[in-house]
Amino acid sequence: MLLLPELPEVETIVQGLSKVIIGKEIMEIIIREEKIIAYPSSSDFRKQLINKKIIGIRRRGKYILIMIEDELTLVIHLRMTGKLFLKPSDLTFDKHSHIIFRLDNAIDLRFNNVRKFGRMYLVDDNSWERAGGLDKLGPEPLDDDFTLGDFHKMLEKRKGNIKALLLNQSFLAGLGNIYVDEALFRAGILPFRRTDTLKNREIERLYKGIRNVLKMGIKYGGTSFRDYRNARGEKGSFQEKLLVYQREGKECPVCGEEIVKEKVAGRGTHFCPHCQK
Repeated sequence: MLLLPELPEVETIVQGLSKVIIGKEIMEIIIREEKIIAYPSSSDFRKQLINKKIIGIRRRGKYILIMIEDELTLVIHLRMTGKLFLKPSDLTFDKHSHIIFRLDNAIDLRFNNVRKFGRMYLVDDNSWERAGGLDKLGPEPLDDDFTLGDFHKMLEKRKGNIKALLLNQSFLAGLGNIYVDEALFRAGILPFRRTDTLKNREIERLYKGIRNVLKMGIKYGGTSFRDYRNARGEKGSFQEKLLVYQREGKECPVCGEEIVKEKVAGRGTHFCPHCQK
Protein backbone atom coordinates (compact mmCIF):
# COMPACT_ATOMS: atom_id res chain seq x y z
CA MET A 1 0.00 0.00 0.00
CA LEU A 2 1.66 3.21 -1.21
CA LEU A 3 0.58 6.36 0.61
CA LEU A 4 1.76 9.93 0.41
CA PRO A 5 3.05 11.17 3.80
CA GLU A 6 0.60 13.66 5.27
CA LEU A 7 0.99 16.45 7.83
CA PRO A 8 1.57 14.23 10.91
CA GLU A 9 4.17 12.09 9.14
CA VAL A 10 6.07 15.10 7.79
CA GLU A 11 5.90 16.87 11.17
CA THR A 12 7.28 13.76 12.89
CA ILE A 13 10.20 13.66 10.43
CA VAL A 14 10.91 17.38 10.96
CA GLN A 15 10.92 16.98 14.74
CA GLY A 16 13.32 14.05 14.51
CA LEU A 17 15.71 15.81 12.12
CA SER A 18 15.77 19.05 14.12
CA LYS A 19 17.52 17.36 17.04
CA VAL A 20 20.46 16.33 14.84
CA ILE A 21 20.98 18.60 11.83
CA ILE A 22 20.50 22.16 13.10
CA GLY A 23 23.84 23.92 13.43
CA LYS A 24 25.63 21.35 11.29
CA GLU A 25 27.61 22.16 8.15
CA ILE A 26 27.08 20.39 4.83
CA MET A 27 30.52 19.05 3.86
CA GLU A 28 29.62 17.04 0.75
CA ILE A 29 26.60 16.23 -1.42
CA ILE A 30 26.33 13.01 -3.40
CA ILE A 31 23.74 13.17 -6.18
CA ARG A 32 22.92 9.76 -7.61
CA GLU A 33 19.65 10.70 -9.31
CA GLU A 34 19.70 14.17 -10.85
CA LYS A 35 15.99 14.39 -11.67
CA ILE A 36 15.20 14.62 -7.95
CA ILE A 37 16.85 18.07 -7.97
CA ALA A 38 14.02 20.05 -9.56
CA TYR A 39 15.60 23.50 -9.10
CA PRO A 40 18.25 24.78 -9.71
CA SER A 41 20.63 22.62 -11.79
CA SER A 42 22.37 19.88 -9.84
CA SER A 43 25.74 21.66 -10.22
CA ASP A 44 24.33 24.94 -8.83
CA PHE A 45 22.49 23.02 -6.13
CA ARG A 46 25.75 21.47 -4.94
CA LYS A 47 27.76 24.67 -5.31
CA GLN A 48 25.33 26.74 -3.23
CA LEU A 49 25.04 24.21 -0.40
CA ILE A 50 28.60 22.96 0.13
CA ASN A 51 30.18 24.36 3.32
CA LYS A 52 26.91 26.01 4.34
CA LYS A 53 25.38 25.65 7.79
CA ILE A 54 21.87 24.41 8.51
CA ILE A 55 20.19 26.99 10.74
CA GLY A 56 16.64 25.66 11.05
CA ILE A 57 13.96 23.27 9.87
CA ARG A 58 10.16 23.44 9.72
CA ARG A 59 7.16 22.01 7.93
CA ARG A 60 4.74 23.74 5.55
CA GLY A 61 1.86 21.51 4.50
CA LYS A 62 3.51 18.29 3.29
CA TYR A 63 6.80 20.06 2.49
CA ILE A 64 9.97 19.99 4.59
CA LEU A 65 11.82 23.31 4.71
CA ILE A 66 15.46 23.26 5.79
CA MET A 67 16.83 26.75 6.33
CA ILE A 68 20.39 27.32 5.20
CA GLU A 69 22.63 30.31 5.98
CA ASP A 70 22.74 33.12 3.39
CA GLU A 71 18.91 33.15 3.28
CA LEU A 72 18.54 29.90 1.35
CA THR A 73 15.86 27.25 1.91
CA LEU A 74 16.13 23.61 0.89
CA VAL A 75 12.56 22.51 0.13
CA ILE A 76 11.85 18.77 0.08
CA HIS A 77 8.63 17.06 -1.00
CA LEU A 78 8.73 13.34 -0.20
CA ARG A 79 5.80 12.42 -2.45
CA MET A 80 5.17 8.68 -2.67
CA THR A 81 7.75 6.39 -0.98
CA GLY A 82 10.11 9.27 -0.11
CA LYS A 83 12.04 9.02 3.16
CA LEU A 84 14.74 11.06 4.93
CA PHE A 85 17.08 9.00 7.07
CA LEU A 86 19.91 9.90 9.42
CA LYS A 87 22.77 7.42 9.03
CA PRO A 88 26.46 7.28 10.06
CA SER A 89 28.59 8.51 7.15
CA ASP A 90 30.67 5.32 7.16
CA LEU A 91 27.59 3.14 6.62
CA THR A 92 27.17 1.94 3.03
CA PHE A 93 24.10 3.46 1.42
CA ASP A 94 21.56 1.31 -0.39
CA LYS A 95 20.52 1.59 -4.04
CA HIS A 96 17.48 3.74 -3.23
CA SER A 97 19.45 6.46 -1.44
CA HIS A 98 19.57 9.03 -4.24
CA ILE A 99 20.73 12.25 -2.53
CA ILE A 100 23.19 12.17 0.36
CA PHE A 101 24.14 15.20 2.46
CA ARG A 102 27.32 14.54 4.45
CA LEU A 103 27.36 16.68 7.60
CA ASP A 104 30.28 17.74 9.78
CA ASN A 105 29.22 15.44 12.64
CA ALA A 106 29.92 12.28 10.59
CA ILE A 107 26.18 11.85 10.02
CA ASP A 108 24.49 11.65 6.61
CA LEU A 109 21.07 12.98 5.79
CA ARG A 110 19.96 10.55 3.08
CA PHE A 111 16.99 10.93 0.77
CA ASN A 112 15.67 7.46 0.00
CA ASN A 113 12.99 7.18 -2.69
CA VAL A 114 12.16 3.86 -4.35
CA ARG A 115 9.91 5.36 -7.03
CA LYS A 116 12.01 8.52 -7.49
CA PHE A 117 8.94 10.81 -7.39
CA GLY A 118 10.30 13.01 -4.58
CA ARG A 119 11.69 16.43 -5.41
CA MET A 120 14.12 18.98 -3.95
CA TYR A 121 14.29 22.71 -4.57
CA LEU A 122 16.86 25.25 -3.37
CA VAL A 123 15.26 28.69 -3.26
CA ASP A 124 15.66 32.09 -1.67
CA ASP A 125 12.94 34.29 -0.20
CA ASN A 126 12.15 35.78 -3.60
CA SER A 127 11.62 32.54 -5.52
CA TRP A 128 9.10 30.42 -3.56
CA GLU A 129 7.15 29.90 -6.80
CA ARG A 130 9.98 27.66 -8.03
CA ALA A 131 9.39 25.16 -5.22
CA GLY A 132 6.54 23.09 -6.64
CA GLY A 133 3.20 24.27 -5.24
CA LEU A 134 4.65 25.63 -2.01
CA ASP A 135 3.56 29.22 -2.70
CA LYS A 136 -0.05 28.14 -3.35
CA LEU A 137 -0.74 26.31 -0.08
CA GLY A 138 -3.74 27.15 2.06
CA PRO A 139 -3.70 27.79 5.83
CA GLU A 140 -2.06 25.44 8.33
CA PRO A 141 -4.88 23.62 10.18
CA LEU A 142 -2.92 23.40 13.45
CA ASP A 143 -1.80 27.03 13.60
CA ASP A 144 -3.05 28.87 16.69
CA ASP A 145 -4.41 31.66 14.51
CA PHE A 146 -6.47 29.27 12.36
CA THR A 147 -9.83 29.72 14.07
CA LEU A 148 -13.29 28.22 13.73
CA GLY A 149 -14.37 31.60 12.33
CA ASP A 150 -11.69 31.34 9.64
CA PHE A 151 -12.90 27.86 8.72
CA HIS A 152 -16.50 29.10 8.44
CA LYS A 153 -15.44 31.89 6.08
CA MET A 154 -13.37 29.51 3.94
CA LEU A 155 -16.41 27.25 3.45
CA GLU A 156 -18.72 30.06 2.37
CA LYS A 157 -19.94 29.73 -1.24
CA ARG A 158 -18.25 26.33 -1.63
CA LYS A 159 -20.50 23.77 -3.31
CA GLY A 160 -18.41 20.69 -4.15
CA ASN A 161 -18.19 17.58 -1.99
CA ILE A 162 -16.43 18.05 1.33
CA LYS A 163 -13.81 15.35 0.86
CA ALA A 164 -12.53 16.80 -2.43
CA LEU A 165 -12.30 20.23 -0.79
CA LEU A 166 -10.32 18.99 2.22
CA LEU A 167 -7.87 17.19 -0.08
CA ASN A 168 -7.23 20.45 -1.96
CA GLN A 169 -3.89 21.75 -0.68
CA SER A 170 -4.68 25.31 -1.74
CA PHE A 171 -7.73 25.20 0.55
CA LEU A 172 -6.07 23.67 3.62
CA ALA A 173 -2.47 22.47 3.79
CA GLY A 174 -1.31 19.01 4.84
CA LEU A 175 -4.41 16.84 4.79
CA GLY A 176 -4.53 13.65 2.74
CA ASN A 177 -6.70 10.59 2.36
CA ILE A 178 -6.09 9.03 5.77
CA TYR A 179 -6.71 12.05 7.96
CA VAL A 180 -9.62 13.39 5.89
CA ASP A 181 -11.48 10.08 6.26
CA GLU A 182 -10.77 10.00 9.98
CA ALA A 183 -11.76 13.65 10.54
CA LEU A 184 -15.03 13.26 8.63
CA PHE A 185 -15.91 10.18 10.68
CA ARG A 186 -15.26 12.01 13.93
CA ALA A 187 -17.41 14.89 12.68
CA GLY A 188 -20.23 12.55 11.61
CA ILE A 189 -20.19 13.87 8.03
CA LEU A 190 -20.39 11.73 4.90
CA PRO A 191 -17.44 12.34 2.56
CA PHE A 192 -19.67 13.03 -0.46
CA ARG A 193 -21.81 15.64 1.32
CA ARG A 194 -22.06 18.93 -0.57
CA THR A 195 -20.17 21.59 1.34
CA ASP A 196 -23.02 24.09 1.12
CA THR A 197 -25.32 21.69 3.03
CA LEU A 198 -23.18 21.68 6.18
CA LYS A 199 -24.79 23.22 9.24
CA ASN A 200 -22.89 25.37 11.73
CA ARG A 201 -22.69 22.60 14.32
CA GLU A 202 -21.29 20.21 11.67
CA ILE A 203 -18.66 22.73 10.60
CA GLU A 204 -17.62 23.10 14.23
CA ARG A 205 -17.36 19.32 14.65
CA LEU A 206 -15.32 19.08 11.46
CA TYR A 207 -12.97 21.87 12.55
CA LYS A 208 -12.36 20.10 15.86
CA GLY A 209 -12.14 16.69 14.17
CA ILE A 210 -9.43 17.87 11.74
CA ARG A 211 -7.31 19.42 14.47
CA ASN A 212 -7.76 16.53 16.90
CA VAL A 213 -6.94 13.77 14.42
CA LEU A 214 -3.82 15.62 13.19
CA LYS A 215 -2.61 16.14 16.77
CA MET A 216 -3.18 12.46 17.51
CA GLY A 217 -1.30 11.49 14.33
CA ILE A 218 1.70 13.53 15.49
CA LYS A 219 1.47 12.15 19.03
CA TYR A 220 1.71 8.58 17.72
CA GLY A 221 4.47 9.32 15.23
CA GLY A 222 2.37 9.11 12.06
CA THR A 223 0.66 6.25 10.26
CA SER A 224 2.76 3.36 8.90
CA PHE A 225 1.25 0.72 6.67
CA ARG A 226 4.19 -0.04 4.38
CA ASP A 227 6.51 2.80 3.38
CA TYR A 228 6.44 5.59 5.94
CA ARG A 229 9.29 5.71 8.48
CA ASN A 230 10.62 8.54 10.63
CA ALA A 231 14.17 9.90 10.40
CA ARG A 232 15.45 6.99 12.51
CA GLY A 233 13.77 4.40 10.28
CA GLU A 234 11.07 3.68 12.86
CA LYS A 235 7.38 3.09 12.13
CA GLY A 236 4.61 5.30 13.45
CA SER A 237 1.74 3.72 15.41
CA PHE A 238 -1.34 5.79 14.54
CA GLN A 239 -2.53 2.97 12.27
CA GLU A 240 -3.51 1.23 15.51
CA LYS A 241 -5.84 4.13 16.38
CA LEU A 242 -7.66 4.47 13.04
CA LEU A 243 -11.45 4.23 13.31
CA VAL A 244 -12.48 3.88 9.65
CA TYR A 245 -9.51 4.14 7.29
CA GLN A 246 -8.60 0.71 5.82
CA ARG A 247 -11.29 -0.89 7.99
CA GLU A 248 -13.83 -1.68 5.26
CA GLY A 249 -15.96 -4.72 6.14
CA LYS A 250 -15.23 -4.36 9.85
CA GLU A 251 -17.60 -3.11 12.52
CA CYS A 252 -17.84 0.59 13.20
CA PRO A 253 -16.29 1.19 16.65
CA VAL A 254 -19.26 3.41 17.58
CA CYS A 255 -22.42 1.72 16.24
CA GLY A 256 -21.33 -1.73 15.03
CA GLU A 257 -22.48 -1.09 11.44
CA GLU A 258 -20.16 -2.32 8.68
CA ILE A 259 -17.55 0.20 7.49
CA VAL A 260 -17.92 0.89 3.75
CA LYS A 261 -15.32 1.77 1.12
CA GLU A 262 -16.28 3.75 -1.97
CA LYS A 263 -14.47 5.99 -4.43
CA VAL A 264 -14.98 9.68 -3.60
CA ALA A 265 -12.99 12.50 -5.19
CA GLY A 266 -11.04 9.82 -7.05
CA ARG A 267 -9.80 8.23 -3.84
CA GLY A 268 -10.69 5.09 -1.92
CA THR A 269 -12.82 6.45 0.90
CA HIS A 270 -13.89 4.82 4.16
CA PHE A 271 -16.93 5.76 6.21
CA CYS A 272 -19.76 4.50 8.39
CA PRO A 273 -23.14 4.86 6.62
CA HIS A 274 -24.92 4.97 9.99
CA CYS A 275 -22.79 7.37 12.02
CA GLN A 276 -22.07 9.78 9.16
CA LYS A 277 -24.88 11.83 7.64
